[in-house]
Amino acid sequence: MGDVIPTGAPRQGELPVEYREASADELDERIRAAKAALGDRVVVLGHFYQREEVIRHADYVGDSYQLANAALEHPQTEAIVFCGVHFMAETADMLSRPEQAVILPNLAAGCSMADMADIDQVEEAWEQLAEVYGDMDTPDADGLVPVIPVTYMNSSAAIKGFVGRHGGIVCTSSNARTVLEWAFARGRRVLFFPDQHLGRNTAKAMGIPLEQMPMWNPRKPLGGSTEGELDDARVILWHGFCSVHRRFTVDQVDQARAEHPGVRVIVHPECPMDVVDAADESGSTDYIRRAIEGTTEPTTFAIGTEVNLVQRLAADNPQHTVFCLDPVVCPCSTMYRIHPGYLAWVLEGLVDGEVRNRIAVAQDVADPARVALERMLAAKPPEAPASDWQFAS
Repeated sequence: MGDVIPTGAPRQGELPVEYREASADELDERIRAAKAALGDRVVVLGHFYQREEVIRHADYVGDSYQLANAALEHPQTEAIVFCGVHFMAETADMLSRPEQAVILPNLAAGCSMADMADIDQVEEAWEQLAEVYGDMDTPDADGLVPVIPVTYMNSSAAIKGFVGRHGGIVCTSSNARTVLEWAFARGRRVLFFPDQHLGRNTAKAMGIPLEQMPMWNPRKPLGGSTEGELDDARVILWHGFCSVHRRFTVDQVDQARAEHPGVRVIVHPECPMDVVDAADESGSTDYIRRAIEGTTEPTTFAIGTEVNLVQRLAADNPQHTVFCLDPVVCPCSTMYRIHPGYLAWVLEGLVDGEVRNRIAVAQDVADPARVALERMLAAKPPEAPASDWQFAS
């Protein structure tokens, strides 16, 4: 219920009745037939959080970092069908060739977290910070500017464009630490948005104390902090969060340990700090996948991330016991809006020569956003040896 479609978001028209009333088997066959007819003219990208009946048709499956790279690696295709959410399709459009059509099967597939930092709020925050720090573009004696803006991939193209114009960078959960290191080499502080938890957990792991991470509430003057607190800040955290990952609790971790002695608890860094601290590990969706697949001995895993991925990992790794920490198993409702009916509709449109639900970012936004995205792609995350994990003492 928290993932309502925000005002001003793209609107999806009603799906034609033939797709609404088709059976699951019929839709599956129609999707396969359309893909076969299109051949190399189309590539289908699927995010880890997609439902199984959609992900089986994806040519590439991954997290937002991996799929951004995949969009770059297929310059020959006429169309990229992105089974994810709106900001991911925007990113693919900005990274792909102008002639390529990027298609989002259901325009209602947005992201509540991305909507928690709009461009007007961010511009206003930047102006207020300039009143505290002075000239935001002039480096000090050490060659550092006052603030480097860092936006999580889960943000609009307009926000990415803002970051690119102001010397900043985009990050994903895979490379957040590498990106913060990049930013601290160039600025005294980081303004991190829109997810407070990823920013806090990453900075804390780098040794930055919590008192140097004030929260910025866009509804309050100076974000709710004093000038002194902002002057001492290293990371200014935007007041945003993921509605799915915020559901995980320390009590769930404790219950998993009580019911499954020796369980290995891995959570996503979008979870609250106390949950990350209570877990054995935290990492991106791809880190979680590699940790499970790279473990040779049968192991029980309790996972704190979106349930579609957890269920897929459990099915793909029957040698392990893999379950979701949250007993209510809440899916990402916006990802869930990509139904096979929408996928069949856009693919069959391409077969008929019609591009449906094309996502196109205006050039004045795309140009600076692309700069920030290219910096992100260059900030490659280290390959963590997930299989070498050991129990904490």
